[in-house]
Amino acid sequence: MQDKDTHPNPYRDDEIDLVELFKALWQQKLIIIGITIVVTVCAAAYAFLSRPVYEARAMVLPPFLSDIAAYNAGRNASTQNSLKSFSTEDVYAVFTRNLKSLSLRRAFFQDVYLPSLTETRRASPEDRLWASFNDQLTVRAPDKQQPDMLEVRVEHEDAEQAASWVNDFVARAASAAKDDMQRNVISEIDARIRSTERRIASLRSTASQRRQDRIAVLQEALVVAKAVGMITPQVTAGRTSSSQELEEFVDGSLTYMRGAKAIEAELAVLEARKSDDPFISELRSLQEELSFLNTIEIDPNTVAVFRLDSAAQPPQTPIKPKKMMIVALGLVLGGMLGIFVALIRVMVRRSMS
Repeated sequence: MQDKDTHPNPYRDDEIDLVELFKALWQQKLIIIGITIVVTVCAAAYAFLSRPVYEARAMVLPPFLSDIAAYNAGRNASTQNSLKSFSTEDVYAVFTRNLKSLSLRRAFFQDVYLPSLTETRRASPEDRLWASFNDQLTVRAPDKQQPDMLEVRVEHEDAEQAASWVNDFVARAASAAKDDMQRNVISEIDARIRSTERRIASLRSTASQRRQDRIAVLQEALVVAKAVGMITPQVTAGRTSSSQELEEFVDGSLTYMRGAKAIEAELAVLEARKSDDPFISELRSLQEELSFLNTIEIDPNTVAVFRLDSAAQPPQTPIKPKKMMIVALGLVLGGMLGIFVALIRVMVRRSMS
């Protein structure tokens, strides 16, 4: 019996310690409640006195095919050597590249964000301001099922300014994309014009050279015809010549058989000819194409590089601070801090006793 009494139950000791601990904490309930109230009041003050933060959003999508029709003027895929037509994906890719570009973001940071800051805030290091700006303005795809849909979002203490920044940023990206498309289209059309002009010049040069070659052939044939006394064509009646013989008779080695009179007449016409254009089969179609290319003008107001699914509107409900959550968190943390301080006081008193 004495052995049992000399070995107390550890669970009994733990129970006694917990009871004593609870009693000790209860004795310091005013400190725990006071600290809890102070922390909760501080959290509530922060939640209700801090400036609210609003979030404005705009959603953009690829343009319709009709929106980019002007970019495809003169681009007929069925025509040989024609330029490839732009698809809505091609044009939208130019817009999204500008929307996500660092250069556009830097320009907006310098032109819009920095001037909106107070003198005191603007004195902060620029790298910190840049980081803060990137936290406020984001471009992302909110839905993985629709990767083409992009969301431009701005967080700001001024609801009107948040919406204005979103719409301004999207407009700047659209303007930059239109400039890029304009340069691309004009550059390709200019290259097409130069190519067509070179083709026309080449055809005219070749036609002129062929005319000179024909004159040389006729001059030699004329010499032969006069030498043999052949003034008129020598054609055997009732005899059908083969195609080879006819070719040699007209253009080949037997040209002199046409007679000096016919040869001299053709020579006179060829030498007096001022232009070979009517005799170049491809020329008129090339000139028509060149005339059309020179008339192509793209009005930026008639094209769109994206489709605005929803423009940013000034939000009415702030996203920060979340007042009730902050107050609840302050209450929990205040209670934990109060209990911690009470425990420290209990341990100090025990160590001193």
